[in-house]
Amino acid sequence: MSNASYRDAIFSTPLDRVARFSFDEQVVACFPDMVRRSIPGYGQILGMLSLIAQRHLRHGGHVYDLGCSLGASGLALAGALAPDAFHYTGVDLSPAMVSRARQTFAQECPDHAMSVEEADIRTLEYAPSGMVILNFTLQFLPPADRDALLKRLFDALEPGGVLVLSEKTVDADERDNAWRVERYHDFKRANGYSDLEISQKRTALENVLVPDTLDALHERLQQAGFPRSVTWFQYLNFASVIAFKEA
Repeated sequence: MSNASYRDAIFSTPLDRVARFSFDEQVVACFPDMVRRSIPGYGQILGMLSLIAQRHLRHGGHVYDLGCSLGASGLALAGALAPDAFHYTGVDLSPAMVSRARQTFAQECPDHAMSVEEADIRTLEYAPSGMVILNFTLQFLPPADRDALLKRLFDALEPGGVLVLSEKTVDADERDNAWRVERYHDFKRANGYSDLEISQKRTALENVLVPDTLDALHERLQQAGFPRSVTWFQYLNFASVIAFKEA
């Protein structure tokens, strides 16, 4: 299968009944374009991962990338860090994503230790790790499953390890939240999405992507055992948090 990336036009035509959003072959083909035009600040978040790793990951340490999709976080690390600086394991539930990620790593960074597993991150047996990346993945899990996963990740992290958690968020204040959502839709329009596409994707994601407030994310991390977490990035209703496990 080609590694070509196509423009996201999945929701560009009227649908009698919008299907629930899923990470199938159709989404895989246009995923890089979809992410670039749909997630404010995504490139900046990826760019910081290697800097966070350089600061907090011991040389040769292990990194998990959960819900790795096509492996963009792994590529960001491999593009900035030496082959012996880290070992990477991407995990995704989508066979199409896993296949493409493996192919991409083999082509783009053959000298780095990059592996991808097809698995459910809720039941995976985690190896000790120095860094866990959870970029826009927790939001797709049922809210009742999130705390148990974060606790398992805390337990898997080595002393001094970090969890990078990036999520779409909701504001507890309805008026502030409405403003953020409206400006997010402006962001998508400016990136070429039509009102029809915006509306239909929103319908497809309903009850599939259930966001937390930022305060709720920090509370979840504290309940999981992390003594400290910091919101290091926010752009409209998207944010990234780093949580620290004490050395």
